[in-house]
Amino acid sequence: MLADCLAGIRVLDLSQYVPGPYATLLMSDLGAEVVKVEPPAGDPMRGLPPLGADGVAPAYHGLNRNKTVVRLDLKSEDGKAVLRDLVAAADVLLESYRPGVLERLGFGPEDLRRLNPGLVHCALSGFGQTGPLRLRAGHDCTYMALAGALAVTGTADLPIAPFPPIADHASAMNAVIATLAALVRRGRTGRGAALDLSIYESGLALQYQSLLTAATAPIAHERDLLNGAAAYYRVYRCADGGFMALGAIEPKFWRDFCVQVGREDWIARQDEPFPQTALTAEVADLIASRSRQEWTDAFVEVDCCFEPVLTPAEAATHPQAAARGMVTLLPTGDAEPLFPAHADGQPPAARRPLVEAEATAVRDAWTARRD
Repeated sequence: MLADCLAGIRVLDLSQYVPGPYATLLMSDLGAEVVKVEPPAGDPMRGLPPLGADGVAPAYHGLNRNKTVVRLDLKSEDGKAVLRDLVAAADVLLESYRPGVLERLGFGPEDLRRLNPGLVHCALSGFGQTGPLRLRAGHDCTYMALAGALAVTGTADLPIAPFPPIADHASAMNAVIATLAALVRRGRTGRGAALDLSIYESGLALQYQSLLTAATAPIAHERDLLNGAAAYYRVYRCADGGFMALGAIEPKFWRDFCVQVGREDWIARQDEPFPQTALTAEVADLIASRSRQEWTDAFVEVDCCFEPVLTPAEAATHPQAAARGMVTLLPTGDAEPLFPAHADGQPPAARRPLVEAEATAVRDAWTARRD
């Protein structure tokens, strides 16, 4: 199972909100022992609406499953002393402070190397440790705006910030990839690593399609195949207010779609120039004539990339998700998606709730095992 791949690896998580905690959640899914250090008031993510019955955001619980959470005042000498011991015993330190903050606390690059030469230190910040915006605040929509992503997302009238936050989660995954690579190198050489990861750059890296043609063939809203210009690659509204997603890019899929809806005359129109405004309007009128369920039923046996737009509650109980063991249904009726991979024929392991502990107790346990 994947849950034993990182067994014995100790991860110290000094991050908040989404990117860092999501990265260490994925590491915990792979078997790492994760200790999350929060300030005395806790991670602000705890109070980000919507809140659960316990007054804490369900997203906070979800992001921190499998972890042990401790609280430390890193402005105090006692707190710093405990953190030094934890760093010395850790394999990975992931933090999301702005550049310079950790150094001011007494944990700069040289301090970390002195405490633990084999430490993989992953600094996950908004804009990275260097550059003119290194100290600038941001959130996912502003990172994506500066990365050029919002200029090609949404409609011609209004850019749309995607959900869930794309750059946040991409940066978390990049942090995991870089950390795992550094651990492999450490296994060969014994050397630790200092990793500089940027949320903004993770959003920018995803824009390779639009950047590769930025000067020669710029992509704009609803002017490209994948962002609304093609009648055969769009989301359409149904008679009942539901939606269907059509992704019939390949000619065989478009042909099968047209045949099933009785519009063989549309088949040859797939090659019409972008934007396919007239064809899109005709397809929209047709889809609007039936309910989402009617369209779903009509295409059960037709393999042409035409699927209903499910609500999150519907997606959680979809037969495919259930068959793959991808979702854990919670006592509240909500659901939690798990690590999206099978290993050795086994589905992903269920996650346990976070555990709150005293920082000194965790420090003592880690130090004892190191010695």
